[in-house]
Parts: sequence; structure tokens; C-alpha cells
Amino acid sequence: MDLANPNPNPQVALFASPGMGHLIPLVALSERLFSLHGFHSTIFVASTEASTTTVLHSLHLPSAIRIVHLSPPDISAFVTAQTAVVSRVSITVRESMPAFRDALAAMSPKPSVLIVEMFGTYTFPIAEEQGIPKYVYIPTTAAFLALTVYLPTLHKEIEGEYVDMQEPIYIPSCRPIRVEDLVDPMMDRKDDQYENYVYMGNTLPLADAIMINTWEDLEPTTLRAIREDPLLRRIMPLPVYPVGPIVRSSGEKSRAECMAWLDEQPMESVIYVSLGSGGTLSEEQLTEFAFGLELSGKRFPWVVRPPTGKDGAFFKAGRDGGDGGDGLSRYLPDGFLTRTRGVGLVVPLWAPQLEVLSHPSIGGFLSHCGWNSTLESMVNGVPMIAWPLYSEQKMNAAILEEEVGVAVRTKELPTKRVVGREEIEKLVRLVMEKEGEAMRRRMKEVKESGLRAVGDGGSSWDWLSHVAQQWKIGYLHAKEKAGKRRQEGEIDATRELVVMNC
Repeated sequence: MDLANPNPNPQVALFASPGMGHLIPLVALSERLFSLHGFHSTIFVASTEASTTTVLHSLHLPSAIRIVHLSPPDISAFVTAQTAVVSRVSITVRESMPAFRDALAAMSPKPSVLIVEMFGTYTFPIAEEQGIPKYVYIPTTAAFLALTVYLPTLHKEIEGEYVDMQEPIYIPSCRPIRVEDLVDPMMDRKDDQYENYVYMGNTLPLADAIMINTWEDLEPTTLRAIREDPLLRRIMPLPVYPVGPIVRSSGEKSRAECMAWLDEQPMESVIYVSLGSGGTLSEEQLTEFAFGLELSGKRFPWVVRPPTGKDGAFFKAGRDGGDGGDGLSRYLPDGFLTRTRGVGLVVPLWAPQLEVLSHPSIGGFLSHCGWNSTLESMVNGVPMIAWPLYSEQKMNAAILEEEVGVAVRTKELPTKRVVGREEIEKLVRLVMEKEGEAMRRRMKEVKESGLRAVGDGGSSWDWLSHVAQQWKIGYLHAKEKAGKRRQEGEIDATRELVVMNC
């Protein structure tokens, strides 16, 4: 693998763990670093046997951004069919380190910085070996960061299972977290994924700095706690920069059928339904979902995946995460497609989400609350129905409903029970009808706040410019040192020549 790059622009190396939800935020960050600050990026991806490149080919990346797939490591000795996603991702990253060490060393010129997302802290010793500053990019909330770095303290202070606690979890100076909203790895302390999550909490503070895909006005209390609370500062005494909302631009206009369908719908009359590339429903829940949408009478495009379990599609990439779209009707109620023709549109497996959410006909978004999807909804001012499935999505849903005021959610978590059609109908009507006007206004305020933050002179613009300037200074120093070494080498060669001639 030849990673030599003659381009004189400053270089950034990034490391992505498996899963499109980890790769896409780093792609979006790379695009922003290039467009605003001229950085060229190489994104190293820890691959799995299930990884595909189909979606990557559709990203239309500029030549300044290269994606390098590391050879998939053999993890068969460490995982079983029951191994949870967090553990599988962590093991894949850990076992990819020899390949990553060689690939990073082969980069020329040496990158100004290594940026990893939260699973990438296994790379830190390699970055230190090669004298490269190490930054973490948290592609989700400041609340998630605060919980994660405080987890080792909770691990020591709390005995027994968190799920058995009667009181919420308290993070210093932050909003309490209900036990049922905790991240998945904290649901069972005996599971390997809990150990991997504690490792993450212990190693994130070893970075040189942390960037977060949020902004000052969205999470002011949590950001202030991270920066100022004595306990949290003692745990993580490093700079924290909120640089969001960073999402990918929709790029070229899609020719997808759903876009032509949306063009025919009235303004803000459609609720977009998608649970992300990794989320699926049980067959029973899929049926209730269908009836709930039908009963609401609202227009909808629904991205449907076969019912394979809550995280069964996690390692599949976008359009390849299912049965190719054939036969989806057999999972839906009899006559559903006929009865909803003209009002609803079933979309197999994948839709151009950012383009859909930016369409003027969209008035609501029923989402799993992955942070990528949440930010895409925010930057388009689309209120949400929160349907969290796994990872930190339950925390995200709570923040969206209770702190930001831009979402509604089910009375009980959909992961705990089958949510009936009547409740689904009610949620859809709540967002799409008059009752949802206050929430729609609030989401438009959030949209404007986010756009101000990333606009010229906004808080996120300034923070990203600050770190980019630091990297450029490092790049210039490295270039100057390389020039001196080259000059000294030429002088030594000249001396040798003189001595030989004498």
C-alpha cells in the first residue's frame, strides 16, 4: 500500500471503526476541514468481512479525501454469535492495530494530527510512537462524553447492576440520566461490552483534545460542566471543542423514486420514517408500525428493512443491509400496500435521507435518534418522533424531548415492549397536526442556532478554525524541520565528496 502523497497541503489522518455510523461523521468532518482550511485527509477504516464499498462509491468524495480499508483482522478467536456490537467493534479495532501502525507510518508527508472517534483510542500508543498529536472526534452529544468519562468513577462507587437502581445516575453538574435511558453497555456489568465501555472511559481523557459534533447553544449546561466542574476537570483536563452541527451536504440530486413522489406532496404534509442503517424491528412491531401509519392518515415514505433483530444490520452498509428489497411485502399486513397507495410509499432498505429531510414536503421525522440522523433533522428544522433502539439513542431521545423540546416519544421504551398502533397513530398526529406547532417552531429555532454556530464567526466555526490553526502551525514546524534535515544531509554529502576528492 503506497500512501505517499506529493500534495503540499497539510495532511490529516483519521481512523474509523466498523459501521457507517462511525465512518460518515469522519467523512463529513474531512469535507469541512478541506473546504474551510485546505486539509487533505486519509481515513483508515477498520474493516469487517461484512463491510462493503457500495455506499462509499456513492459518496462522491473530493480527491483531497482518501479512504483506506485496512485488511479485516481474524477475530474468530474472540467473538461468538452472542458477542454484542460494542464488543465486536472494539475487538475489530484492537486487532486492526498492526495493520494501522504500518499504514500510518507509510504516510508521506506525516500527518499533522490523528483524529479518531470514540472506539479509536487503541491507536493512541501508535500516534505517540510516531510523534503525531491525537484528537478524538465525538460524533454524538456532550452528554454522552460526560457519561463515558465519568463511568470509571461510577464503576468504583456503585455496586451491583445500574438497572436495579431506584434513583437516576448523577454526573457532576449535568442533567441526571434515568436508568432506562442509559447506554446499552451499562445494562449488564457482566457483559464484555461493559468492560469495553469502561476502557473507553479510561482512555478518552488521554487524548490531546476532544472535538464534539454539537454546539454551544444546544448543550450549554453539559459543556459548562465538562469544562468547569472540578471532578470532571480532574478526570479530563484537556480542551473540549464543540464544532457541530457537521453533516454531509446532500450533493448531487438523487433520482430515487421517493424524491419524485415527494415533489407531488403538499408542503410539510409528509412524515419521513426511517430507523437508520442498523435498526430493525420485530415482525410484530413491524405490523403495528404499518397499522399505526395507516391509521394516522398522514402521507409517509417509510424505509423498511426485514425484521432481523434490533442491531442485526449494524455491520451492513446502507443499501446492502438486507434482502435487496425483494419480498418486503410479506412482512407487512395483508393489503397494506394497496390501502396506502398514493398516501404512503414503502422504500426498501435505503433512501437519500439528507435530501429527503431537506425537501419542503417533509413536516416530521420518525427516527431511531442516531446522532447523524438527529443533526440532519435539526439542520432542516424537522421535528421528530423519537424511536430509540440501541447504543446512546435513548439518551439522545431524552435530550431531544426534555431539554431541547423538538421531539416526542413513546411512554415506554420501544425496546421493552411492542408499541401498539394506536400509540403510533397518536405520535404521528401529535407531530404533524396543530398540537405540534410549538415543537415545529422550536425546531426552526434550533435550526437557526445550529446554522449560526457553523457560519462565519459562529462558535463552532471559531473552534474548528482554532484547532485547524494549531495543526497548520505543527505542519509548518514539521516541514521546516524536514527542510533542515534535508539541507544538513546535502551538506554532509558535499563534505563527503570533498573528502573523497582530496
